[in-house]
Amino acid sequence: MKGIVKMDKWRVLLLGLLFAFVNQMSVAQELKCNVEVNSQQVEGTNKSVFETLQEAISTYMNETKFTNTSFSPIEKLDCRMFLTVKEYTDDRIKGELQVQLSRPVYNSTYTTTVFNFRDTRIDFEYREGDPLIFNENSVDRNLTALLDYYAYLFLALDFDTFSPKGGQPFYDKAQSIVQQAQSLGEVGWRTFEDTKNRAAVLNGFTESNTSAIRDLLYRYHRLGLDQMATSVDKGRSEVTESLEDLKTVADNAPMSVILSIFRDAKLDELVNIYSKAPSTEREKVYDLLQPIYPTENDRLEKIKKGDER
Repeated sequence: MKGIVKMDKWRVLLLGLLFAFVNQMSVAQELKCNVEVNSQQVEGTNKSVFETLQEAISTYMNETKFTNTSFSPIEKLDCRMFLTVKEYTDDRIKGELQVQLSRPVYNSTYTTTVFNFRDTRIDFEYREGDPLIFNENSVDRNLTALLDYYAYLFLALDFDTFSPKGGQPFYDKAQSIVQQAQSLGEVGWRTFEDTKNRAAVLNGFTESNTSAIRDLLYRYHRLGLDQMATSVDKGRSEVTESLEDLKTVADNAPMSVILSIFRDAKLDELVNIYSKAPSTEREKVYDLLQPIYPTENDRLEKIKKGDER
């Protein structure tokens, strides 16, 4: 009888440990990433390879644990990867990758785009059924290097929106990937190869002359948008002040890729934010943005005119 009771206790303990492990795994992963692979531009190829690739990337991004921090389901980062395949020859895929990161705004149903970027330097080897294996300490193939880079960049940007320069550990991770990937000889990683490649994007967020964009990320989102549910005017004022950091970036590096990234993520949102703002505030924002984006007259005029248009 005692032996049966002892066995039951062990069974309860083992079940408890198993439940704790499963529960931990359910909240450990950080990303909620929507992945799509579009191969319409490739003709005469078995499409199953692209379906397998889409599933493999989705599994990798959503089931890999990139940090030591546990995220509950509602805390997971909302991101999107849209791969357009333009060439597929001898197990080599070339194309473009559109990546987006969104963030919920506090006490609202609204989500804001934090990052929106089109990576035109996608080139990697993939054989159907190839396993994608995460290795935190080394880079041995271009596809996983790409996925790791964007995973850490998403984390860095998201953390920056919640605390001043809170994403630094993840920028460091992304930097390590860039440095290691350069030794692979693949495109998109070398600093002086292209002003809009992955190395340039990371440098834009981390180099001293453009890192003011990280101050903007915090002020714009945490002090600005997150406050608008309780005080629209106060939150909008913080957004306005955050744009001074964008001006600093433009003054220091007028050709920085950071400026186009901000434009693609935020310009339409700014039109809505200032639709009901006082004319003096709208004019201030217009005067800040017009020298930075002189070709965006239509949207900038909407900001200037607000609901008067």
